[in-house]
Formats: sequence, C-alpha cells, structure tokens
Amino acid sequence: MLTSTPALGVDPQTPSHEGEEPVSNEKLIGELDFDPTALKEKYDFERDRRIRSDGKTQYVGTSAGRFEAYSRDPWNDAEAPREPLTDHTSVIIAGGGFGGLLLGARLRDAGVTDIRVIETGGDFGGTWYWNRYPGAMCDIEAHIYLPLLEELNYAPKHRYAYAAEMLEISQRIGKEYGLYDKACFHTAITGAQWSEEDNRWHIQTDRNDTLTADYFLLACGRQSLPKLPNLPGIDQFEGHIFHSSRWDYDYTGGTSAGGMSGLANKRVGVVGTGATALQIVPEVAKDAGELLVFQRTPSTVGVRGQQETGPDWVDMSKPGWQRERRVNFQSHVQFGTTAGFVRPEVDLVGDGWTGAFEILAEPETAVSERLGRSPTQDELNELSEINDYRLMNQIRGRVDDIVEDPTTADALKPWYRWWCKRPGWHDDYLGAFNRPNVTLVDTNGQGVERFTKNGVVVDGVEYPLDCLIMATGFESAISYTELTGFDIVGRETTLSQHWANGVRTLHGMSTDKFPNMFFIGGNTQTASAVNAVHLLDEQSQYVAHIVGQVEAQNAQAVEAQPKDVEQWVRIIAESPKNHAMFRFFAQCTPGYYNAEGKAETPADLFIGGRCGDGALAYYSVLQTWMKNKQLNGYSLELG
Repeated sequence: MLTSTPALGVDPQTPSHEGEEPVSNEKLIGELDFDPTALKEKYDFERDRRIRSDGKTQYVGTSAGRFEAYSRDPWNDAEAPREPLTDHTSVIIAGGGFGGLLLGARLRDAGVTDIRVIETGGDFGGTWYWNRYPGAMCDIEAHIYLPLLEELNYAPKHRYAYAAEMLEISQRIGKEYGLYDKACFHTAITGAQWSEEDNRWHIQTDRNDTLTADYFLLACGRQSLPKLPNLPGIDQFEGHIFHSSRWDYDYTGGTSAGGMSGLANKRVGVVGTGATALQIVPEVAKDAGELLVFQRTPSTVGVRGQQETGPDWVDMSKPGWQRERRVNFQSHVQFGTTAGFVRPEVDLVGDGWTGAFEILAEPETAVSERLGRSPTQDELNELSEINDYRLMNQIRGRVDDIVEDPTTADALKPWYRWWCKRPGWHDDYLGAFNRPNVTLVDTNGQGVERFTKNGVVVDGVEYPLDCLIMATGFESAISYTELTGFDIVGRETTLSQHWANGVRTLHGMSTDKFPNMFFIGGNTQTASAVNAVHLLDEQSQYVAHIVGQVEAQNAQAVEAQPKDVEQWVRIIAESPKNHAMFRFFAQCTPGYYNAEGKAETPADLFIGGRCGDGALAYYSVLQTWMKNKQLNGYSLELG
C-alpha cells in the first residue's frame, strides 16, 4: 500500500528502479485541481510563523507551585479523613483510570485477587473522572474504546460515548472486579522503594500511609495533569478562570448535558482549539452571552456522525467480538500508515478515521498496475503527499461549506499535513461560529500575549472577559518521573538516575534493576496507538501473564535482564521508520507532537521512540512472547 505520511512508514528499502524511464505525473497521481508547490509553501509559512523561542516552556504545569489551585478536585473535594494504612497487599496499582482498571481486571482473571489501587481522584475513571466539561466524549468509537465491554456484556448508548457513561463504566468495572475493596482515593503516592531484605516494595503516600506490596504496577495516564499557558499577569486576572478538566459548574450552572444559566449575560473566553475545545465551544455557545474563542492553530474538523446506538449496533453474541473489531480498526490505521500493509476487505467501524485512510492510501497493486511496475521510493513519497493534500483540501472545503463569514472561515482552515496534529471530529463546532454571540479571535499563530486584570491581550488588543476557560490540554510530553510525581528507588538506583542517558525498557513495560515493577501506557518504547485503550488492554494482559507465571512458580521476584533490555532499546532506536517519523514531524506545525517545533531527536517527539512497525506489530510481539510461557528476557528469584 501507499502510506499517507512517508515519515510514518514508507519502507526506505523500496527499490529505486534506477535507469527506468520516469512516468508522467498524471499517470502516477492523476489530474490535480490544485498546485502542490503552492500548498507546500503555504504549509511552511504557517508552520514558521507559529514557532516560538520559548518552545515547551510556553506552558506550565499545575501540579505544584502557584498554579496548584487549578488542579483541585471539583467533583469530590471533601477528603474523608481516615487513619493512615500500614498493611501489605500483593499488588499495588498506581492509577485508577482505564489502565489501572484493566490491570486489576486482568490480574483477577489470572487468579491474583489481593489488589490495592491508589488514585489521586475521588473515584475510578482517570481521564473520565476529571473531564466532565459540557459535551465531553471520546473520539474513538465506543464499542472499541470502552474497556471490557464483552466481559461486562454492556452495549454503549452512543457511537461516541459521553463522559458520564465512561465514568459509569469505570465504576462498573471497579465493582465487578472487586477493586473498590482496597482502593485509596484522594491519595497520591509520594515515594516507592524496593527492599532487598524482604523482596517487597515500600510505598508512602500523602495520607501518611506506609504500605508494602509484592508487585508495584504503574498506570499513570498522560491526560490528567492540566497545563496552562505560561503567560505574564495570569495572577492579576480578576475574572473567573478554570481549566476544562476541572469544570466549575458552581459558576456556570448546568451539567455536562448543558443548561449553563450562569453564563447568561457573561463574556466568556475559551483558550485553545484542540480536541477539548471542539466539544466545549458548541455547548458554551448555547448559553454564554458572548463567547470569544482564542485560536493559535486550527484543528482539522471531520464529520463525527454522532448517533445513538441500540443493543444491536454490534453483534455481541460472538466471542471475541470486541478484540476483532479493535484489530480491524487498527488494521485500517496500519493500512494508512505502514508501507506494504494489506487493507482488510471489511471495515467494521466505518468512521471518519477509516474513511480518511481510504483517501490517504491506496493498494500498492493498484499503483503498480497504473505504472506497469512497482513504484519507486520517490514516487511513493510524492503520491503520499498528494493524497494528504487531497484529504486536507476536503477538510478545508468543509469549513467553507459550513462557516458563513469568509474571514472566519479562512482563519479556521488548517494548513498542515493530516497527521501533524491529532485529527479532530465534531458535527457542531464549525457551525457554532455562525452564531451572532460567537467570535473567533485568531492570534496569527502566536497565542495569547498576556493577562490583564480585566481580560487577555492579543496583538496589543485587550479583550475584556468575565470568565476564561483554559482548554489547553495536559502535561503529556514530560518525563516519566514528572508524570508520576515521585522518583522510584530500585536496586541501588533511582529511576531518574537509571534513565539519565535515555529510557531503557523491555517491551516498554519493565526495566532492569527494578524487580516486580511494571508500567503501562503509551510511553516510550511501546507503540503509538490511535485507540489508546486497545494498547492498555494488550499491555495489561502481558503484565497479568507475568505476575500469574511468577506466582505459579512461587518466585519472590521477577526482573528484566540488562542484555534483553539493551536489545529492545536497540530495536527501537535503530528503526529506520522511527527516524523517518522524526523527519516528518520535524516539519510539522508546532504542537505537543513535536515539542512545539523544537524536537531534535526521535525521542523528543510525543509519539517518538515507539515501535516503528506500528501498534499491531507491537501487539504481535507481546502475544508471541506470552504464548511461549518461558518469561524470556526475565530472571526469577526463587524463594
């Protein structure tokens, strides 16, 4: 097949066919109704004017310091007092989101039942505990996104589940798998040390707990730590301000379903135009007296096609239906991003994602038939870029079709390659700008300059506001110890010291010198997955398999071996596709994908340093390894 983004997967070993007669452009790419050279120049111009000297420091986290108040829990703020705990548990899981819940469920399936989940929020849910803003929903079909649907025999209510349903599913999993029994909510781990004397992990928390565990498992997601623009004057703003993941319904009134009467006659601002803002803006627009949307870079906005789904939307009677549907979806992703991958004959999901890949990629056999031979590398690259332009032209055309004001429409058009930012989907976002109470404030790629006591300043103009909503995302591109909020002490070293010269893992989920410790999520040396919950489930099964095998052999400790860790590091680091990915994203518009345009190596990318052959290849590695049942790459310390 032909990849939509050569940097994401075109095989650098494609034959060059030197000496062959070049084919005509029209034979390769067909007739064009646009100028590719002019588009490339436009993309470069828009990228360059968005690059800022402060890079990633233009944002600041809220987990500590003067912005800590922005992290408070608005959903369950009263921390029930309790006595400090001092007991032992077989397994301690850090994190109660989908990752932690899947770990707990898969461990239970493996016969491990003594489990404690420690979670900073007031309940299970993770991302979907925190994100309860109006209109909040997932952007992956619910039937492949929500965890354990087959096990729960649960049919989602909408094609894209709303936040309330995802929180409900989290709670249902917690109850079904007995994970509430020992759960510690509103509790943050502050320290973890491996003890050689008793082969246990010693865990401390901010509730003065001193716990021990045989296994320490980390499921610290990257969508829970809010970030804010690091701008002067933010402390001087006298209006109301909050982060989208800490929505203040006491101020706005209403619920996640709408009815925010508190915003009537208010001048409301939203900073950010990413996935969160696509969902917030249409809802706030219904209730605010006036809404100003401050935009640095527009998102792509494809058709979501939200609708209710009955119990018969998917045939749930077939064992393994959810896994089959997930693999089918990911196969269409691979078709659009990996050279040589054959597209499945059937598209089980049939959404905007898979529809985009039909434009971005086409079977290599079809191209070979047109050319009368296999395409060269240069031809692959050229056709990939042309197909990307075709898709983005459709997306920009949709803006013109919906947005009535030509100036606003022009400002809402994204000028970059489709994969340069997380693709967005919504049925009502663009139409919201046709409302008389909604104004787009385009910042010409520079963002908001500063705060005043009355509002914010853009290009020297002050915009007075009563309320400012920060839809500015999360601290996703940070180190693992920054993500956890504490350092971990293994065998005579801390994790930050151990990884001082680079992350080193086995399969992205364990490392030498840290026995009985595993971590899951889309971290370095795992895989880049459009459907993050599919990734979490594959990893959870891998970890549960190891723990189950170790327990069956009555071993005291399991640890990744240095030579196997080094081999996995080399596989990731030496992948030509990872280096091609870096070259692609380095040319993209600035954002968290490429360290705000400052990425210098593949490891600097948000999705850099992952399995170069894609998520399905990574899952295959894990599944093949588990089938062997020999725990290859790990050593056991027998009791």
